[in-house]
Order: sequence, then structure tokens, then C-alpha cells
Amino acid sequence: MFQEYNPINKKKFQIIDNDGKIINEKYFPQISDEDLITSFKDLLFARTADLMIISYQRQGRIFTYPPNYGQEAIAGAFGKVMKNDDWLVPAFREMGAYLAKGATLKEIFLYFMGNEDGAVFKNAINFMPMSVPIASQLTHATGIGFEIKYNKKTQVVITFCGDGGTSEGDFHEALNFAGAWGVPVVFVIQNNQYGISTPFRVQTNSDGIAIKSIAYGIKGIQVDGNDFLAMYKTAQEAINYARTECKPVLIEAVTYRKGAHTTSDDPTKYRTKEEEELWEATDPIDRFRKYLISKNLWTQEEEDKIIPEYKKEIDRLFIEAENYPTYKIDDVFDHLYEEIPDDLKKQKEEYKNFLKWKENLK
Repeated sequence: MFQEYNPINKKKFQIIDNDGKIINEKYFPQISDEDLITSFKDLLFARTADLMIISYQRQGRIFTYPPNYGQEAIAGAFGKVMKNDDWLVPAFREMGAYLAKGATLKEIFLYFMGNEDGAVFKNAINFMPMSVPIASQLTHATGIGFEIKYNKKTQVVITFCGDGGTSEGDFHEALNFAGAWGVPVVFVIQNNQYGISTPFRVQTNSDGIAIKSIAYGIKGIQVDGNDFLAMYKTAQEAINYARTECKPVLIEAVTYRKGAHTTSDDPTKYRTKEEEELWEATDPIDRFRKYLISKNLWTQEEEDKIIPEYKKEIDRLFIEAENYPTYKIDDVFDHLYEEIPDDLKKQKEEYKNFLKWKENLK
């Protein structure tokens, strides 16, 4: 697959079209009907939760949040394929993968409420916290990959980044070292067309992102990121290759950020309604739904029944998060270094004084 879809050939890997019809039978993934249905339900749950979180934020019940809206197929596919002991090194727009790894929606709520316990993820092994400093997680992923190789383990590291992150030095350092060292890391770049408000056309002068793999001497492929089946097959091939050959892979998943960059952003200021309508036809959940319905594996009636159940459960978990105990101040400062340096000690005291001042205002 990597040979046929070598980025130099300028071919984008795709299995179903916008109408959910199979156009690439050759590479249809090995996946049971049961897993197809489960995967679709997972995407639906992630989208429902995502839209509800935006509503909570607008009500002032949660802080700034980066929507996953329109990109669910990418994280969802990798969440289904990765093994329990594989490493997940995320950015901040991969809810489906977090949940598949063992994180809970309640923990995700706590994270965006500013609670330190929201980054613990008690039931998710080998899962790094979400990374807000753009692309910094990629070098961490390469380092973890080197440890895996050094100790002759069979794990794989899956790490995510947006197209904007490919302009950071961390991206190039991570890919260069990964190629030079030969480490089992799958780099998933979600090309959602915008780095906040910067359109992809001015992000780089190269022909996409996947083609950069050639310079680093590693496998690369450009995939329709809104095609769940294509993403699932790519995840299978990439993870298997990284595991058996102990080498990295660069994946460019072409998608579209249907929502805002974060809830602090207004995308109407930098993109047109016509553009949004053009991409609407490629929506990953709509396409997946059409495919399942054509195979008599799903009905709209089933979906209309399950969505209210999801909403009820999501709201229950959110209320639990709202009533969660306030985290200890020590938790903010005590876990970064073995011995707290003087500047952090000073910050800790300043923060305590600020809280006392705030309390006295009441």
C-alpha cells in the first residue's frame, strides 16, 4: 500500500466516496460487521459529546475547548487499531482515541475545567497528557520510540499533530531523529486546512505534508481523513509496519475542522460559507452512515434512539465533573521535578497569596 500510494505519485488513499460507495475494493480493511457498527457508534458518541461540551462552554460551565467536530474518523480509527500497551501521545483534538485508550469523558471534562486530576487518566496506560504547546509532543513521541527500540520491546507510539504544527521546529526534529534512529512511531498529521486562522495553502510550499516523508527517508502516505475505512486500513498498515520493522511512518490525514479552532475563535472571520458547504459533503460520519445503511447494518431509527441515550450519559458525567472536589494546590507544582526549584516555590507562594486575596473579596 505504501508503495502504490507513495506521496511522490500524488495519490490520496481512499476507500469510500462521499456517498458511502466503495471505490477501492482492493484495500478494503479486514473488519467485522460488529466492529463496523461499534466504530460508528463510537464516532457518534464522540461527536455528541463534542457538541455538548461546546454548549457547556457557552453556558460558562467549562473553559476554552478545542472541538473535534469533523475530524472524528481519524482518532476513531486509530483508537480501534492500537493495542492497549501502545503509547498514545496526543495533541488536543483526538477525543475518540482518548476514550479508546481508557480515558473517561469525566476526566476530559475535568481537564478543560482546569482540574489537575483531568490529566491523570487512571485507567489509561501509556497515555501522555494532551499537549497544548504546538508540536512539542512529537519529540516526546520520538524519545519514547527510541526507548522502545533500545529495550527491544514490541510497542508502537502513535502521536498526533495538526497541519499548523508542521511549521514548528519540533516537527522537523522529531521526524529527522525518528528516521535517523529508526523508531516505531506513527506520526498522524491532521491536515484540517487551518492552523488557527492560517490557511494550509500558505503553511508550506511543498505539495502537502506526506511528501515530506521522502526527505526524512521514511514511509509516508496521504489519506482521506474523512473516510473512516481508509483511515482504519491506514492505521492497520502503519502500526503493523512500525511494530514489525521498528521504523516510523508519516501520515497526512486530509480533513476539515468544521468547528472553530477553539471556543475562543470565530472562523467566520477567515473562511467562507461556500468553503464550509463544499467540505460538508465530505463529513466523515455522514459518509460512514451511508455505507452502513447501504449494507443494511444501520438505520436512522437506531440512531434517533441512541443519541438521546448518549446525551443523558454525557450530561450525567458532566454534572459529576462539576461536583468534583477542588484539586490541591500542591498538585499543580509538586509533580514536575523531584525537588521543586526556587522559582516554582516562589510561584506557589504567589498563587496561595492570590487565592487568599480572592477569598477576602467575598
